[in-house]
Amino acid sequence: MYAQLVNNLDELGFTDVEPYLSEYLTKASKEGISLLDSLIHISDREITLRNQRAAQIQVSVSHFPYIKTLDEFDYHFQPSVNKAEIKDLSTLRFIDKKENILFYGTPGTGKTHLATALGIEAARKRNITYFITCHDLIQTLRKAHDENRLEARLKHFSKYKLLIIDEIGYLPVDKTGANLFFQLIAKRYEHNSTIITTNQPFSKWGEVFSDATLANAILDRLLHHSHVVKMVGPSYRTKDYYDLVDPEDK
Repeated sequence: MYAQLVNNLDELGFTDVEPYLSEYLTKASKEGISLLDSLIHISDREITLRNQRAAQIQVSVSHFPYIKTLDEFDYHFQPSVNKAEIKDLSTLRFIDKKENILFYGTPGTGKTHLATALGIEAARKRNITYFITCHDLIQTLRKAHDENRLEARLKHFSKYKLLIIDEIGYLPVDKTGANLFFQLIAKRYEHNSTIITTNQPFSKWGEVFSDATLANAILDRLLHHSHVVKMVGPSYRTKDYYDLVDPEDK
């Protein structure tokens, strides 16, 4: 009978139950746990495990550059970041409200860390999420445009509940690239959330995108319904160096 039960559970896709089942049934028998309570316990455990697997899969396909959490962020090293604000953003209400987040600051201040950590939180809650650098995104859109499949690619990037675009301003964008980028932002506007990281003040985006009008149109849609997090301070990449320097020399 036990072998038949195991086979039936495998047939139903309850693949994580078998290693645990024998021990639990023994416990249930000794403690007089009812059949109904046993079934609820086993099914709850299976649901939890399936949700964990689904969350892991969603994180793995989101193309994050690394796995970092909000707990790993050093607020003492970057006191300009409001911990309470980041904690509020981690509730993911901004996704429900289709709001954007723009992290602005000098290189190395942790913009990508926070963007990635929020993205991981979103992915773990089963929100389809994708991370891409601005340069790679524009190159992808440009290639699709040249191959007459731009609309399909725009639709693809528009479907994500959360799209993270990293490093705006690190490399210049020509007018064609700016136009393609604008089309995507316009398509996502008030439909899904976008997280941006940039090292350039918004007043310089006209130079970044080689066209002040397009830059203003992009910013208009990104900044409407948005949270702007300004990050100032030393670079994490030189943190170890700062730890070695005499305090009077800093």
